[in-house]
Amino acid sequence: MTKLTVGPYVASMKTGPALVRDRQAFLTRAQLRDEVPTVAGLPLVGLGGSCGKPAFLLPYLVRWTEQSTLTLEKVATEFGCFVEYGAYPHLKLNEGGQEVAAVQDWSNMAMVFVRPGYERGEELLTRLRDSLEPTATAS
Repeated sequence: MTKLTVGPYVASMKTGPALVRDRQAFLTRAQLRDEVPTVAGLPLVGLGGSCGKPAFLLPYLVRWTEQSTLTLEKVATEFGCFVEYGAYPHLKLNEGGQEVAAVQDWSNMAMVFVRPGYERGEELLTRLRDSLEPTATAS
């Protein structure tokens, strides 16, 4: 698989210092949210506030248990990553520690944030989607 295909879309949502106070430029960018892309069958639902990574809505809730965290760590290992547990888990590359993904669990939804430039981004998103599904982690 390849990098996420949403890089140009994400870039089109951002702006530089010269336009941060330009309401009309913002309104033009905001119209881009009327049609959002999907990757691995998951809709893009936003961008990380501090990191700008695209967020994809999982079709189920994630609840962290011993089994689901072990599953997450197994996926991380497959991608040469380790899991850093903060407010929510982040997958970081073993070499260099760059964050490539994060999984946010909320009471009403779960999202996966993926670094757009990560070479295996779509593959990682697909593995996380398939592996973290409650029926998959229950066994």
